[in-house]
Amino acid sequence: MNFRQALFWDTNPSKIDPKKNAGYVIERVLDLGNDKEVKWVLKNYSKATLKKTVAKSRSLSPRTKSLWKLILKMK
Repeated sequence: MNFRQALFWDTNPSKIDPKKNAGYVIERVLDLGNDKEVKWVLKNYSKATLKKTVAKSRSLSPRTKSLWKLILKMK
């Protein structure tokens, strides 16, 4: 996946390792990504990883966090 610079304005998107930086990628895409990017995240990360990232995230906006908790059926 070629990430948009707008998602990762603070780093070079081509240097992001989706496996090593999974939490970072998930947070940015869930908060700021478009449909294509969100579909990519849902396809490439397990539901458990997504739930763990959403639960522990301190950078997701409150609205985004609430939305993803509903989508992922979290308490």
